[in-house]
Amino acid sequence: MNDTICAISTSQGVGAISIVRVSGEEAIEKVNNIFKGKDLTKVNTHTINYGHIVDKKEIIDEVLVSVMKSPKTFTTEDIVEINTHGGIASTNRVLELLLENGCRLAEPGEFTKRAFLNGRIDLLEAEAVMDMIDAKTETQLKMAVNQIDGKTSSLINELRDDMIQIISNINVNIDYPEYDDVEIITNDILKPKISKLKDRIKKILKESENGKIIKEGINTSIIGRPNVGKSSLLNALLEEEKAIVTNIAGTTRDIVEGQISINGIVLNIIDTAGIRKTEDIIEAIGVEKSLRIMEEADLILLMLNNNEELSKEVEELIEKIKNKKYLILINKIDLENKLDRTKLLLNSNKIIELSITENKGIDKLKEKIIEMFNLNELETKDPTYLSNTRSISILKRCLKSIEDIEIAIEKNMPIDMIELDIKNIWEELGTINGSTYEEELLDEMFKRFCLGK
Repeated sequence: MNDTICAISTSQGVGAISIVRVSGEEAIEKVNNIFKGKDLTKVNTHTINYGHIVDKKEIIDEVLVSVMKSPKTFTTEDIVEINTHGGIASTNRVLELLLENGCRLAEPGEFTKRAFLNGRIDLLEAEAVMDMIDAKTETQLKMAVNQIDGKTSSLINELRDDMIQIISNINVNIDYPEYDDVEIITNDILKPKISKLKDRIKKILKESENGKIIKEGINTSIIGRPNVGKSSLLNALLEEEKAIVTNIAGTTRDIVEGQISINGIVLNIIDTAGIRKTEDIIEAIGVEKSLRIMEEADLILLMLNNNEELSKEVEELIEKIKNKKYLILINKIDLENKLDRTKLLLNSNKIIELSITENKGIDKLKEKIIEMFNLNELETKDPTYLSNTRSISILKRCLKSIEDIEIAIEKNMPIDMIELDIKNIWEELGTINGSTYEEELLDEMFKRFCLGK
C-alpha cells in the first residue's frame, strides 16, 4: 500500500486515446520525471496539463496529464492519469517508462482495492464498480449505480445498527444491572425484535432474487424431442441464424447459446440437443447434457410438435419440469394437428401455440416471460438489491442463524448466550459490505477486476 502503482486503464487496441493511471505517494513526482511541460509537483489539484512524455530527450507522445491530489481522489492517494494517443505502441511505451522510474504494475482491481482499504468505498460499492463496467442493459446499469451510491449498503447498515442496539442493551443489563433507565431485555421482549429482523432479512432476500435476475439474466433452456423446432426458435428469438437448422433429427448435438434483452433483462437462451433414446454415442452425450442444463435452468421452454403424437419421452419430461418455471410451446400449428392436448394435464396458461416458419406466437412468448418474471415491474422500479452470489449466500446463513435464535428463545436459553449468537450474525453481516473482512476474501474478489481498475 505504500508503493506507487500504474496500469493502462483503457482497453488495449487502436483508438482515439488511452489512459495510463498512476496512484500512490510518489505518483506526481514519478510522472513528472518523464513529463516535459509544467512542473507537475507545483500545479493545482484536479487540473489537466498539456505536454509530452519523454525518454531522456526523445519525445514519446503528446499528452494531457490530469493531476489529482490526495485525499479527494478515487483511491484517496495522489492520482495521475496520462491521456495518450490510442496506439498500442505509444501506450505501452509510456507504461514501460513509468515502470523504469520505480512504479509497480498494478494487480487486477488494485486501484479499487486501495479505495476500499482507504475507506473511500465499502465492499458492496467496490463490487458495483465491476458491475457497472459489465452492465449490458440499462436496468443492470441502474442497479450498479444504486449500489455505488451506497443505497444497497444502507440496507445492511440499518440491520447491523438495529442489532448493535440489542447487543448493547443486553450488555448493559448484564454489566450494570443497577441501571434503571435501560430497558431490561428478557426473552419475551427479545422475541418480537428478532422476528422483525428475520422479516427484514427475508424481504431483502426476496427482492434480491430480482437483483440476481437483473445482473445474471434468466437462464432459459429450450428442450424437446429432435426436430420440433428448438433451433428455429433460438434463431427466431435472436433474429439471426445462430443454430444450424435442418429437417434431419439430431442435427443439434451440443448446446448452442445466445442472448436477448426483454424489458432490460437478459435472457441467456440455450438450445439443447433433442431428447430421445439413441445408440449414437456423441448424440447420447448431448442428450445427457441437455437434461443437466434443464435441471439448472431458471426457465424451461418445452417444445412439442403439433404434427406429432405425444410420446413417452415427452410425458417423462413434463413430469420432470412440473415443479419448475416452465412454458409448453406447441410448434408447427400450421401443420395437421396430431397432438392430443387433453393428455398434457397442464395449466393452459402455460401453453403457447407457435408457428415459427410463419412467425406466429413469438411475441406472445415474450409477453408470457415478462408476466412470469414481473419484468414490467423490474423495469419501472428503482433497483436497490443485493445482486451477487457472495452477499446473498451470507444473508441466507444469517437468516438460518436468526431462525436458530428463535428456537433458543422458545427453549428459554440464557439471554447472555443468545447475545453471543446475535453478535456473530452482526459480524457476519459486516462481511457483506466489508465492515469486517478477511484478506483472502479481498484477494479473491479483486482479482476478477480489470487490470487498470
